[in-house]
Amino acid sequence: MASASDVIFVSHAHTNFSEPAEDVRGGAEKLMTKSGEACIAIVDAQHLDSHHHLERERIQLLLIDEASQGLNDVAAGRTQDARASLTAIKKRRAAA
Repeated sequence: MASASDVIFVSHAHTNFSEPAEDVRGGAEKLMTKSGEACIAIVDAQHLDSHHHLERERIQLLLIDEASQGLNDVAAGRTQDARASLTAIKKRRAAA
């Protein structure tokens, strides 16, 4: 939750944006509000890059987990012919 000092009103941002920008470069996070509601978060570029990196890693781990589950299904014999499955799906959709 942002404290009052971390909130910047959009109506005031155009007059003095350099001060909150420097605060953010120093490690603070700022929220800009419009009509009393948070609309923009201002974070340091390195922090944003780190967030994107972590998100990519999370996606890669999810893909690895899905692949592992698929390999377990193959090993357990839980497979179906792809063409037959797609044909069945298309028929169900057409009937709906």
